[in-house]
Amino acid sequence: MATLKHLFQGLYIHHQFYYFGVGVVALMAASFFIPILFIPAQILFYILIIFLIFDIFLLFRLSHGLEMVRSLPEKMSNGDQNEVSIFTKSHYQFKIKVEVIDEIPTAFQIRDFYMGKSLAPDASINIQYYLRPTFRGVVSFGSLHAYVISPLKMIKRKFTFKADAQLAVYPSFLQMKKYELLAFSNKLFQHGLKKVRRLGHTMEFEKIKEYVAGDDFRTVNWKATAKSSKLMVNQYQDEKSQSVYCILDKGRIMKMPFDGLSLLDHAINACLVVSNVVLRKQDYAGFFSFSRKVENRVVPDRKATQMQRIMEALYNVNTDYFESDYGRLYSDIKKNVAHRSLLLLFTNFETLDGLHRQLPYLKAIAKNHLLIVIFFQNTELELLTKHPAQNTQDVFDKVIAEKFMYEKKLIVHELRHYGIHCILTKPENLTIDTLNKYLEIKARGMM
Repeated sequence: MATLKHLFQGLYIHHQFYYFGVGVVALMAASFFIPILFIPAQILFYILIIFLIFDIFLLFRLSHGLEMVRSLPEKMSNGDQNEVSIFTKSHYQFKIKVEVIDEIPTAFQIRDFYMGKSLAPDASINIQYYLRPTFRGVVSFGSLHAYVISPLKMIKRKFTFKADAQLAVYPSFLQMKKYELLAFSNKLFQHGLKKVRRLGHTMEFEKIKEYVAGDDFRTVNWKATAKSSKLMVNQYQDEKSQSVYCILDKGRIMKMPFDGLSLLDHAINACLVVSNVVLRKQDYAGFFSFSRKVENRVVPDRKATQMQRIMEALYNVNTDYFESDYGRLYSDIKKNVAHRSLLLLFTNFETLDGLHRQLPYLKAIAKNHLLIVIFFQNTELELLTKHPAQNTQDVFDKVIAEKFMYEKKLIVHELRHYGIHCILTKPENLTIDTLNKYLEIKARGMM
């Protein structure tokens, strides 16, 4: 009884059986008008039934004819392509086709997942596909389903494998690793990162060493040279122990979407990358976010565990997109950030009036710290201005779009007028432009 239940639960008719069945029925119908066709129709009907029974025997002869295991990463990277692998092994002694259906988390909204692969006798294969999350949080994978088809193609046998798993989606650590390598390589220009010429000695003294060919003559230490009777030079290293804060505005203005991610998530990914490079440059990296109040605080440090603390803080950034309170931000910085630091403020301003409401607080912050305001270009408006106008409404839309784009330039001018550094960038260039600015400031010794 259990065997019959197992058989009926896993047996599905292949569409090819229906095609042949329709052909046999059509032939039998035609035999009413051409009696000579009745015998061939009967023969074909019995052959079809024999093939069906034989196909059932082939596929259900082995109780464990197929083996499948899903392999997931330890965690998923937000905004990136994450690889999922399904190991599939056939125990059948003939070639089969496998149709795989994975129960992907509903958050991805993939309702038509299907992968078909052919397997040789007793062969195995790794089936790979990629998922791109556009959110942070925990996702749940369900079971794996596979439909096995023999060369006869009369039926399908369904296999179900329990593979329930939960996985956390973190800020883009894949992007972090990518830019970590680039920041310390000679290939930065290929990715938009640029080198900045140093102006003078903006470095800390490290040690005195003997001169070797290629050393700068301007670093010769004449007192040490006189004492040792050898040409000695001072060796310098990059200035260290400077505090760099990534400040994340998680208010209403950061809800705007771009390429599936909100501006908030783009900024979170950039914070992770910049914090990692800051630590690699031997500076202190810190982080906090704000809207109605200041939250997710990570005190600047450069311990081995600091990157993990920042990643967890970024992962746990939650918001209802309320109006941001810059007054609360200013008072918190004044109270908790005692020493002069580099503050990277990720926010957005769409109008000059919106900037003027917050400008007194930004000016007050910039008096004691090196403040860089990072905000976004509206790429949809840019596309609208490039689209040729077809009617009066299109002309009106283009004029309004150009007005808003011009206001962005006025915002940049206004900030610079008060000595506040700023970056106006497209969301896809946010990380590169922010890293450029940090490396430029560090090279020029402005912190």
